[in-house]
Amino acid sequence: MTRICLDTSAYGLLMRGDVGLRTRLEEADEVLLPVTVLGELHAGFRMGSRREENLAGLNAFLNEGGVRIVPTTDNVAERYGVLVQQLRERGTPIPTNDIWIAAAVLETGARLIAYDAHFRCVMGVLVESP
Repeated sequence: MTRICLDTSAYGLLMRGDVGLRTRLEEADEVLLPVTVLGELHAGFRMGSRREENLAGLNAFLNEGGVRIVPTTDNVAERYGVLVQQLRERGTPIPTNDIWIAAAVLETGARLIAYDAHFRCVMGVLVESP
């Protein structure tokens, strides 16, 4: 089963109409959106001038077949703790929200599509750049 997980930056690219990314997602069995990404999106929508339009786009995306939100479970929280420790020990800390996203990616076994190169510092996360 092919699972693709989107980071906030990749979701933004998708909503701007990137055909290559849309094709990649259509090839996947499942498209995942960690709840942390959902939170980042909602925060961005509230600070922007097109809140209702962005919410409508998000809702349409979430209602597409094969798209699901990845909740923050106990297992994801445990993975988060391990990642924080590993990243600090290696001297490669990354933003907190991105650690949560990486933990969700590891929990689901998905590939992550993201612009942020620092995800490559997280052992076990397979990152594709759009």
